[in-house]
Amino acid sequence: MSHSSLISELKARGMIHNIMPGTEEQLTEHLTTAYVGFDPTADSLHIGHLVGVMMLRHLQRAGHRPIALLGGATGMIGDPSMKSQERNLLDMDTLRHNQECIGRQLGHFLDFESDAPNKALLLNNYDWMKDYSFLNFIRDIGKHITVNYMMAKDSVKRRLEANAEAGLSFTEFSYQLLQGYDYLHLYREYGCRVQMGGSDQWGNITTGTELIRRIEGGEAFGVTCPLIKKADGTKFGKTEQGNVWLDRRYTSPYTFCQFWLNVSDEDAERFVKIFTSIPLEEIDSLIERHRQAPHERLLQHTLAEQLTVMVHGREDYEQSMSAGQILFGNNTHDQLRQMSEELLKEVMAGVPNYNVGRTLLEQADGVKLLDLLVEHAPIFKSKGELRKLIASNGISLNKEKVADQDCVVTTDDLIAGKYLIVQRGKKNYYLITVSA
Repeated sequence: MSHSSLISELKARGMIHNIMPGTEEQLTEHLTTAYVGFDPTADSLHIGHLVGVMMLRHLQRAGHRPIALLGGATGMIGDPSMKSQERNLLDMDTLRHNQECIGRQLGHFLDFESDAPNKALLLNNYDWMKDYSFLNFIRDIGKHITVNYMMAKDSVKRRLEANAEAGLSFTEFSYQLLQGYDYLHLYREYGCRVQMGGSDQWGNITTGTELIRRIEGGEAFGVTCPLIKKADGTKFGKTEQGNVWLDRRYTSPYTFCQFWLNVSDEDAERFVKIFTSIPLEEIDSLIERHRQAPHERLLQHTLAEQLTVMVHGREDYEQSMSAGQILFGNNTHDQLRQMSEELLKEVMAGVPNYNVGRTLLEQADGVKLLDLLVEHAPIFKSKGELRKLIASNGISLNKEKVADQDCVVTTDDLIAGKYLIVQRGKKNYYLITVSA
């Protein structure tokens, strides 16, 4: 991608909400340094952060220099934008831990390591704020921005309207000055000319450009991306279990992959433009092919592969897809045996679960399948019913058809040393957990 095509590329991908006059000319005519801020309020990013991350990724691909700014200082305060209540303030040890984790995640998307002139920078605003005294700050920065100007910001007005009784603390009210100072500092030290962020950041971004104009007499710019919602109007990136995180401790690669596989067709057409780096011409072709055969879910599979590989790696993607085939495809007995216990439990979550003692399978002759599935793990009401299903090839154990009504189950049949998977027909699964 060339300098000149960056903004048109972002527009075509649906990634521009607001853009200040002169921004496109700056990015077209000059190798530009631009930044996006990430407040380290948790030790992982979630997929709601990915629009900003992808903006930086496109920026770097176009030859510009991205800065990922971690808000070690501003994260101790909390941005009131789009919030109805004040955030809990984090201690320094927690913030440092969060910053380290987020920095590693960003390395999956941006080049921080090469010798390229536009290699990304990972910075932390705590480094320049920690020794800046309050008196110096209000003298050097506060005098340039009026209270009237700050009160006029939508983020402040919305917060006051939403919670007039509680009001807005001075701590949060000062946030836009601190973010504005970040922009001023990056302008001075790194020649940063563009700040990017979500549409809720527009007021904070313009405060920064105003500070640069008033203090340095310089010109700086801003671009915001839309806040992503699903086609049904619900919040993007949320499931019944909460946020979809980039860290496998909170959202496993399997669950992460399944999220993208399960988005609607309408959302998939938007998301494949926003969350991947696939060329637009190729995306147009994918969309057309998807519309011709929507049942194949080509766009969803493309999203799942692109995002899971980028965040977790090819091996995790392939394991996740293989695991998904347990319920929805033709996994073999051997593939099932290669699965980890953790992944197996995730895939079988929500499936009826029965528990039996290990001694039952450790008997000299094991336990007859008929006894196991009727008496000990009563999946079936009677042995007669089970015999009929076996006779009609309707029962599988660990993805193998049961052909012998007198077959015996032993500990050798256990998956991951403690599980049996029973399948009735094509869609009905049952998990038997064998415990000591």
